[in-house]
Amino acid sequence: MTGQRRAGTTARTARPAPGQARQGGPPEREPRAAGAASQHDLVRADRVCLGWQYALREADPGPAPRRPAPPASVQLDQGWAAAQEREESLLSRPARTGRGAAVIAAAAIAALGGAGLLNPWLTGLGLAVSVPAGAAAWRAVRRGTRDLRARIEAEQARLAKIRAVQQGRLAARQEQHASQFRAWQERQAAFERQPQWYAVTLPAGIDRIDVAGGTLAGWSALLTTIALPRLSSGGEVTVLDLTEGGVGTDLIAVARQSGISPLVWVLPADMPRLDLGAGLGREALADLLAAAAASGEPGAEADLAKDTAILDRVLGVLRAEPAIAQVTAALRALGQIGDPRADLRGGLLTGPQLEQLGTLFGRGVADRVVIERAWALEARLRKLEQLGSAAVTLPRSRLRVAWLDRRSGAVGSKVLGTYLTVALAHMLRQAPAASPARRWQRTVCLLGAERLTGDVIDRITDACELSGTGLVLAYRSVPDPVAQRLGRGNAAVAFMRLGNARDAKVASEQIGTEHRFVLSQFTETVGSAVSDTAGDSYTSTTGTADSLADSVSVTETAGRSRSKGRSRPGGFAPFGDFTGQVSRDASYSSGTSGSRSISAGISSSTSWGLSTSQAVTANTALTRTGQRSREFLVEPHELQQLPPSAVIVAATPGGQRRVVLADANPGIFALRPVTLLGLDDEAAGPASAARPGLPGRAADLAAPNLGPPPERLDWRTPRR
Repeated sequence: MTGQRRAGTTARTARPAPGQARQGGPPEREPRAAGAASQHDLVRADRVCLGWQYALREADPGPAPRRPAPPASVQLDQGWAAAQEREESLLSRPARTGRGAAVIAAAAIAALGGAGLLNPWLTGLGLAVSVPAGAAAWRAVRRGTRDLRARIEAEQARLAKIRAVQQGRLAARQEQHASQFRAWQERQAAFERQPQWYAVTLPAGIDRIDVAGGTLAGWSALLTTIALPRLSSGGEVTVLDLTEGGVGTDLIAVARQSGISPLVWVLPADMPRLDLGAGLGREALADLLAAAAASGEPGAEADLAKDTAILDRVLGVLRAEPAIAQVTAALRALGQIGDPRADLRGGLLTGPQLEQLGTLFGRGVADRVVIERAWALEARLRKLEQLGSAAVTLPRSRLRVAWLDRRSGAVGSKVLGTYLTVALAHMLRQAPAASPARRWQRTVCLLGAERLTGDVIDRITDACELSGTGLVLAYRSVPDPVAQRLGRGNAAVAFMRLGNARDAKVASEQIGTEHRFVLSQFTETVGSAVSDTAGDSYTSTTGTADSLADSVSVTETAGRSRSKGRSRPGGFAPFGDFTGQVSRDASYSSGTSGSRSISAGISSSTSWGLSTSQAVTANTALTRTGQRSREFLVEPHELQQLPPSAVIVAATPGGQRRVVLADANPGIFALRPVTLLGLDDEAAGPASAARPGLPGRAADLAAPNLGPPPERLDWRTPRR
């Protein structure tokens, strides 16, 4: 399982220049990982963290339940009301017509009777007929209107009942939503409160970790992940980096930020200040130099006993604690290399020592065996002549790092790497043994161990086991000697990215292809943006306008008219007089009009201006994303494309095999959803308690958002 941090805490820093001070100064700023390092009380002395495993005990509850939307309000259909009114109008049209006719007839009869054109009995008869007919028609029209109003009111009452039922159902849904929201809130709080990354630790009783494969970046992450908890709990870490890539740079930077002053040697430039191996006895020093010389010559392991015997006798001639330069000078004298008087003048040898070296071996043996071995030993040990030539007393530090750079050369790097490893093994043998419970409080990390011979690897392994020191052996490749030693003894094996197909096949066979793992990704993005714009605006406009208009109109009109009429009394009773009229009209009109309009306009304007605006904007974003990347089986091609910080840990504690995929990215150590407890024992640990700032009880949760949603704003509505 892999994690990615875009705003990490362990950025690579520049390497210390050769020859500079090896002691780190005071921290310049507080480390970001200080919050995680303060949890060192959760890390026991016998447990080593190799990375983190991504797991979620509580599933993501998803989005919050949606608030029930109120139904559309039921209102009276105006179209139905208008249709009812039209229908009633059609049905009451005869009654309204009769009512109007009756009113007109009654008014006419009353007018004629009042004027004397009708006699009284006819007038009374007409009114007696027209008034009841009009009243009946009026009652019919009123009854239709009342019925229409009753139907509309009944419909409104029915709609009111429907609205009441809808409101009751909405209240029930809102109450149900409140219960669901509180339950979702509790699940969401538990999901946010739970750790997401659990520490993958070594089982109790493991003495060594064998790391197979990996890149320099992946080793840097794994080294920082292993060493940082050790240093935080008061342990000591020694790093021997034979990769020539400066893998310990990140660890040194984090240690300095945490207030630890590391001791750093960059070899071969710092060889004069390196005191590793000082104080060893004659036999131990002879064995150390013989092993260092054997690393530079193929097949020299067979002559290791002869070389040790020769060096032991040579050291017997020299003083109690000779320098490497004196040993090589004695070997030159023994092998008859160059002029020994130069070494006499240089103070490397004395006259009595030179004479004693000449008689150290028999004449016949020295001609063939001793001279050849002296030549070979001098050729390889001369790479170490500067060791300890300017040793200084340095303050004690809990972090010691020695690495080889690219200027050491092929032969020199092998000789120097072997010397560092064997010298450290001798020093560990002389140290008091630690208790099994505090084995990993003293940790040695050997990176690039594939450059060493099998005998040297066995030496450091045995020395760490006897002295109770935890050992981390990292191999870039898996040749046959390394494959034979992977996981041997009481050790765990950690596999990282393997570029070679053969190495990947060996690793997959050792892990087992039946295991299935899931890669997860954790991304944290932190961003900030600031923009600044300044401006102003000024505009000036001048102009002139002229206009001219002229209009002329002429109108002429003429007309005439004529009319006549006559009347006579009527002779047909009872209708009285009869009047008749005849009218005749004639009209004549003529007109003339004319119009003229003239308009002219002239306009001119000039404008100029300057526009400037000013605005300041600041934006800060913090995003965390956790997602499932992919799932894979342990197969050779999958091991060749593992992420750089991914590590597959295989251990057999108590006879039970355990294979775990972890992420050794040290940036995860500073994240909030990380616990230093393992996935198995997290439930009983303090990591299961509520984290500060997160709700821990249902009563502390925010109230659910109840009630209808606010009225949606309509952008189409114009503002007033």
